Amino acid sequence: QVQLVESGGGLVQAGGSLRLSCAASGLTFSSYAMGWFRQAPGKEREFVASINWRAISTYYADSVKGRFTISRDNAKNTVYLQMNSLEPEDTAVYYCASGRTKFYSGNARDYTYWGQGTQVTVSS
Repeated sequence: QVQLVESGGGLVQAGGSLRLSCAASGLTFSSYAMGWFRQAPGKEREFVASINWRAISTYYADSVKGRFTISRDNAKNTVYLQMNSLEPEDTAVYYCASGRTKFYSGNARDYTYWGQGTQVTVSS
């Protein structure tokens, strides 16, 4: 049974930082791309960042480029999202997801399994 468990969310002031983690089990983690998505209240889920299976290539939404960094540790079956210079507009539930292939993607349809999400709230 595949499980993705996010952690690291919380309340932070604008301009602050948070680091999200997503621990995976039940799949060959190193064989798949991983991604982060988010969903704000009343809005659709949107892509945030993705990383390929070997952590060589990454891909970001324009709204977070230069502020967020995705990384992974295949030995620990964990993917991370370092979020700096947070803005109130970053407030959302953040989800990690495992890809259907080795290659990064910004399309939610290219992801198979999803975590339960972790809340990030940025106060102004």
